[in-house]
Amino acid sequence: MAFTGCGDVVRAEPASELSLTVRGAFAAGLASEADNLVLRAARALAAEAGVAPLAALTLEKNLPVASGIGGGSADAAAALRVLCALWRLQPDSVVLDRIALRLGADVPVCLHGRPVRMGGIGEVLNPAPVLPPCAVLLVNPGVAVATATVFHARAGAFSAPPRLPEGWATAAAMAADLAMLHNDLERPARDVCPAIVDVLSAVAAQPGCLLARMSGSGATCFGLFAETGAAEHAAARVSRPGWWVWAGALLGA
Repeated sequence: MAFTGCGDVVRAEPASELSLTVRGAFAAGLASEADNLVLRAARALAAEAGVAPLAALTLEKNLPVASGIGGGSADAAAALRVLCALWRLQPDSVVLDRIALRLGADVPVCLHGRPVRMGGIGEVLNPAPVLPPCAVLLVNPGVAVATATVFHARAGAFSAPPRLPEGWATAAAMAADLAMLHNDLERPARDVCPAIVDVLSAVAAQPGCLLARMSGSGATCFGLFAETGAAEHAAARVSRPGWWVWAGALLGA
């Protein structure tokens, strides 16, 4: 798991009750959600700390909903951090990790916010190989894909965890090693959302793309590039009506 510079924004202000306002390009995708992860994070933190869950929360939704890039999990992690500041709480990392895991398998890694290798259901976090300077192109076809639906569509065992070096000197070296691996969820995700095939083909065809893969359970796909400029040029070329596209540096590299 690695992080980029794009994301949602969570804000918190003092209030006499707990509330959440959702804004941004993808706010409509959460309109039918009765209990957002941000609210669940607020309640869980307040219960653990023994304080009243009083805050006016605002979520600026810049990432596509159900897109396989951990947007909702990162929102929950951001809510925990901003509410610790608002409520002047200083829980230790063990307590925060426990709360995070109850909220979702990807929330603990988002709480840490640095490149790691994940194990178990997301609670086992080990250092990632040292990443070289590189950039990524993210492309989503505008189709929401529920993680549970993809898991229900898959069959067979998962691949064994691969052996990886302690780090890579260049993006090309990293891409060469990662090219020997695959995402076990890609095939069932393609069955659920055939547009993933088109996205992967479009990303892989861009000049300078070292590797193209699906992110998480889809439908967002990523392309790995050696330089940010190459990824940004690819973003301009790959753009299509209805597609969400972002390009920039990989953080922690």
